[in-house]
This record gives sequence, structure tokens and C-alpha cells, in this order.
Amino acid sequence: MSEKNQEIILLPDEWATKKLGQKLANELTLNSVLLLSGNLGAGKTTLIQGLGEALGIKEAIVSPTFTLINEYLEGKIPLYHIDLYRLKSEQIKDLYLENYWQGIEVEEGITAIEWSELLPKFPSNYIKIKLEIDEKLGRKATIFRQINSSE
Repeated sequence: MSEKNQEIILLPDEWATKKLGQKLANELTLNSVLLLSGNLGAGKTTLIQGLGEALGIKEAIVSPTFTLINEYLEGKIPLYHIDLYRLKSEQIKDLYLENYWQGIEVEEGITAIEWSELLPKFPSNYIKIKLEIDEKLGRKATIFRQINSSE
């Protein structure tokens, strides 16, 4: 198992947060998983909106807080946007979210999970992005990449 160092990116405004999502879209491949965490209003959905724009998704990307999962299939790569905010661990386990990042019963794509810290089990490969609001600097993203070299 190998880890890349974490990277910290300052995001002074909403545009910079979307730009980070667009940048990530250029490096993500099928079955990529983004694990997003951060307080309400930290920019999780904004980052995914930038990702979706770069993937060519025309539909408005909104947080699936009440629907749990939004599937966007019309882009270059399908995007599965999941929000775990309202759920408990037992409920999350019953969703079989690994089907999304393993491409089981769904077309292979990119899985982006808001409130990912609630996941009972992480995939073997992922990019974890912690978004924070800094009173002086605006938003800040801390990015950590987990890559299991045996896959």
C-alpha cells in the first residue's frame, strides 16, 4: 500500500472550489472515488458541480441530501453523487455503495460521496478531500490520496 503526501489548496471563493473540481475531473478515471468531508457550507457540492461541468454534465448538480444518490449519466464519464448526511451507519451499510465504485449493476463511473466520514468501510483506492472554512483565507481543501498498489 502506498500513500502520496497530502496536499493543501486554498480556495478563496466559489470559483476556485469549482476549478478544483474541474481539475480533478481531468485526472479521475472509471471507478474513482472522492470522499468529501467538511461542515455545512464548506463547498462539497460546489466542488462536485465543478467536476460535473468538466465531465460535460448539463443537468444542474444539487446536493442529494433527501434523495441520497443522484446519478448523472450524460457526461463523458457517469457521475454518482451520494450524500450521507442524514443517515446512520446501519442505514449506510444497507445501501451497498460499493456497487457504485466497483461498477456492479451500474455503469462504471466516478463516485463522489459527501459526509464520507460516516462510511462504515472505505474503498481500497480513493481521494479524500476535507473542505474547511478559514475565517481569513476563505475555504481550504486538504487532499489525501489512498492508492493500494496491489490492484
